[in-house]
Amino acid sequence: MLPTPTTKPFQTGRRAASHPARSRAVRNPLIIAAAQPRIRPGEIAENVRAHAALVRQAASRVVVFPELSMTGYDLTLQLLSPEDPVLEPLQQACSATGSLALISAAVRQADRRYIAALAVEPDRVSIVYRKTWLDDKEAEHFARGDGPTVLDIDGWRLGLGICKDTGSAQHTAGTAALGIDAYVAGVIHRPDELAEQEARATVIARACRAYTVIASAAGAVGDDYPKTCGVSAIWGPNGLAITRASRKPNDIARAVLV
Repeated sequence: MLPTPTTKPFQTGRRAASHPARSRAVRNPLIIAAAQPRIRPGEIAENVRAHAALVRQAASRVVVFPELSMTGYDLTLQLLSPEDPVLEPLQQACSATGSLALISAAVRQADRRYIAALAVEPDRVSIVYRKTWLDDKEAEHFARGDGPTVLDIDGWRLGLGICKDTGSAQHTAGTAALGIDAYVAGVIHRPDELAEQEARATVIARACRAYTVIASAAGAVGDDYPKTCGVSAIWGPNGLAITRASRKPNDIARAVLV
């Protein structure tokens, strides 16, 4: 079993003055994985089981999942509440492995709908990021998030993004300004967009001088995406890939960040 999770609430905006390399000298390596489950649109309970299986398989401190991994890409599908008991099997998997799972779903906050990332831990589920850069179709259904965000995990500062955010130079620069150690994002791309996915990750890694972890959907995830590219991967701060998954669902890219 990995150490008990210790996370801090997510932060937005400028980096606090108390964050210089204070944790870098004492923190442990971070085992992180990018997982690409077989997603069944609209079948949240089945998707929870698929996520839980990959969390157990990954045996990592952090497991990152693709955009809208809980529902598939259908902008009219039901919203997910962090309090929904449907997530309990995933929380149990996180408890068994000492993991934090970063999943994605549509949520409601303050009467507004967002595409969000949620941190699943053994004792709680919380919304930690709301997608900022939306395409025209998404903007008809969802509000924009607050922009660059950092999540503190065991002394590691993780910058967060969701799909289109990864192509925004403004978002990348704002996230870099938060003094991150790694940039993590869930995405959905078509098979012919793999080169763009890889290019974006390289740009982010070098701009942020940070590890970059991209969890990319694999298989069919909805009518708009009958096929996706997969190949979730992890890049070093130099922009070179450390490890890649295949194009097939239920594969994992896993690395130890030091």
